[in-house]
Amino acid sequence: MPVFIRLAWNALKGVVQVLAALLILFEEWGWAPLARALGRVARWPPLRRLEGRITGLGPHLALVLLFVPALALLPIKIGALWLIGLGRVALGLGMIVLAKLLGTAVVARLFLLTRPQLMRLGWFARVYLRWFAWKTRTVAILVESRLWLGARALASRVCALWTR
Repeated sequence: MPVFIRLAWNALKGVVQVLAALLILFEEWGWAPLARALGRVARWPPLRRLEGRITGLGPHLALVLLFVPALALLPIKIGALWLIGLGRVALGLGMIVLAKLLGTAVVARLFLLTRPQLMRLGWFARVYLRWFAWKTRTVAILVESRLWLGARALASRVCALWTR
C-alpha cells in the first residue's frame, strides 16, 4: 500500500476514533443520569403501567421498541437541519441537542427495561458483550490520554476558581 494512502487511512481512523470516543463519552456519562431522570418521571401511575407492559414484551418486540425513539425524533432532526439551512443555526443546533438528550434518555430507559429480554437473543447478547468490551477499552484509553488529563486539570482549576 502506498505511503500516502496508509497515512490518509491512519488519519481517517484517528478522526473516527476521536468522534466515536466523544459519542461514547456522551452516551456513557449522559446515559445513567438521563435514565434516572426519566425513571423519576415514570413514577407517574400511567407511565408505571406502560413500563410494566414494556418489561413483559418478548425479545423481538423489545428490540423493535428501541428503534421507536430514533424514528420519532427523525422529523425533529430534519426540521432542525432545515432551520440551519435557513440561517437559524442556534435554533437548529439547540433542537438537535435537545433531541439527542431526549432520545438518549428514552433509549436508556427502554434499554434498562428491555435488557433481560434482549439478552435472550443470542446474536444480540454476543454483539452487546463485544460492544461493551470495546467501549470499556476505548473509555480507559481516553481517560488515560494526555488530552483528557489536561482537560481534567483545567476543569479542576476552573472549578476551584469558581468556588472562590
